[in-house]
Amino acid sequence: MIVVTGAAGFIGSCLVNKLNNRGYKDIVIVDDFTSYVKSKNLANKVFNQKIDRDFFFEWLNEHHKKVNFVFHIGARTDTSEFNKSVFDKLNLNYSKNIWNACVEYDLPLVYASSAATYGRGEHGYKDDHELVEKLRPLNPYGESKNEFDKWALKQKNKPYFWAGLKFFNVYGPNEYHKGRMASVVYHSYKQIKEIGKIKLFKSHHPDYGDGKQLRDFIYIKDVINICFYLMLQKKYSGIYNLGTGKARTFIDLAKAVFHSMEKKPDIEFINMPEDIRDKYQYFTEADINKLRSIGYNLPFYTLEQGISDYVKGYLAGKFYY
Repeated sequence: MIVVTGAAGFIGSCLVNKLNNRGYKDIVIVDDFTSYVKSKNLANKVFNQKIDRDFFFEWLNEHHKKVNFVFHIGARTDTSEFNKSVFDKLNLNYSKNIWNACVEYDLPLVYASSAATYGRGEHGYKDDHELVEKLRPLNPYGESKNEFDKWALKQKNKPYFWAGLKFFNVYGPNEYHKGRMASVVYHSYKQIKEIGKIKLFKSHHPDYGDGKQLRDFIYIKDVINICFYLMLQKKYSGIYNLGTGKARTFIDLAKAVFHSMEKKPDIEFINMPEDIRDKYQYFTEADINKLRSIGYNLPFYTLEQGISDYVKGYLAGKFYY
């Protein structure tokens, strides 16, 4: 039996689909299932039980002997939320409880961290455990993820296998419910459909031109391939970057979306909202040497390949994965 928290969300639902496609049907999904919108992500998914996140630990106490693996993907991911208590409850403390349960019941654990932990990148983007204490995230979301990483590394008692995954800029199907927090790829597609052009943020940094801010964009299918790989090998515990290792500009992204829709590029630059201007990452690029060193050798989708698959296979087609 495999547990997936956040199973109705973006990454969690895609992971459930991957597990189903590989023959895993005995899955326990955990989430806040009150959102009707997110429920569409569970269409055609096969799972054994559906547990509300508030009752998960009670369920686990009774059924832990049947569990083989825990994917803790669920989290509050809104970078524009500044109520720290929300992140303390849903990200930090809930994750501590999952970790402690996995220690007590001897269960392997993969949990979601974030590239938001790196802040402005003043210490680089290397997933070195020695750097975690030095990182200074730019918002409460990133802080909550980094606080848990720090806490996990300090624990004397750890799951016999554990991995914290620092997701970089993930995009792909099943993210439609995320609103403002959905990927730039998703919003770009919608803008082209609605107004025929893409609006990108102007740069407010002298080292970067408009649209030339750089991010490590990773396609969801690469993310879930890595999750699946870690579940199978269960050998090398630690914190890992999940990016492609190749930063690309937002202009590259916009052009790829236009190309996938067979339209001529039309890009307008707009002012960045003031509430995120001083908390904006102008450059992210994952160092993936550690991931490669443990044997993960599959090639990553290029930005153009990922966007083409997303746009043609999902946004313009069946929509869900």
